[in-house]
Amino acid sequence: MTTTTPSPPLTSAAEPRARFVDLVAAEWIKLRSLRSTPWALLLTALAVLAFNVGEAYDTYRYWSVEEADEAGHRARFIRDGIPLQEAFTPNATMVLTLAAGAFGALAIVGEYRSGLIRTTFTAVPARRSLMAAKALVVAAVTAVLGAFVAGTSFWLTQAILSGKDAGVPIGHPGAWRVVVASALLAPVAALAGLALGALLRHAGSAVVAAFVLLVVLPGVLSDERHWSAVAGHTLPYRAWLRLVETGTQQSPYPWTTGGAWLVLALWPPLAAAVAVLAADRRDL
Repeated sequence: MTTTTPSPPLTSAAEPRARFVDLVAAEWIKLRSLRSTPWALLLTALAVLAFNVGEAYDTYRYWSVEEADEAGHRARFIRDGIPLQEAFTPNATMVLTLAAGAFGALAIVGEYRSGLIRTTFTAVPARRSLMAAKALVVAAVTAVLGAFVAGTSFWLTQAILSGKDAGVPIGHPGAWRVVVASALLAPVAALAGLALGALLRHAGSAVVAAFVLLVVLPGVLSDERHWSAVAGHTLPYRAWLRLVETGTQQSPYPWTTGGAWLVLALWPPLAAAVAVLAADRRDL
């Protein structure tokens, strides 16, 4: 009589954990698959360019100086930094900031509203890694948007002003600072919107909060009081104003360009950290 040894039970291989690069790829696919994404980016870019180009064209169209003072007027125009002021105007900055903030907020709020976030967190329980991947994708997309509108605005506006010999090249003192500071506003605002969206989880509330934080609050805080001036210095729009201004500061509480760069550098990681922690600590 022969005996047979029972074979060990078959065990299924454990599902491998998703790599961070896989999460980034998945978030990119989700973002680009939305029909609203390319349209939102395109309309934002066109609006920003329209404000900047329109300002430069108005200067070109209504340029009226006596011929005897033409050379002196051009020299003063460039010396006062007006070409750089028209390379990226405050109106264009407001549009870019608000649009990028809304874009970041809706990138996460849309998933909560549709219920897709439950499926996402079920498939990938590592919420922190997932939200970090989303923040990276949002930052990358809006950074490309910011670089495009800032660079294109500078090229177009200076080309228009050059029709009156009043444009400046990219190597002009302060030109690169204007372009880089303007480009950084887009990812900074987008990540701030993402953080607010993760906290509030409601589209209207998140967009309004982004508008108040990024656009309204910088105008409300006064430079006449020390505490108000210091609070204003911590906001992205005020940092941008400091970096693109020409001439001597008129504020009774001035600050440095280094401090303004630090503000633009710290906002993205802090906003991303808030979004990650909000997704990890709160229930659906």
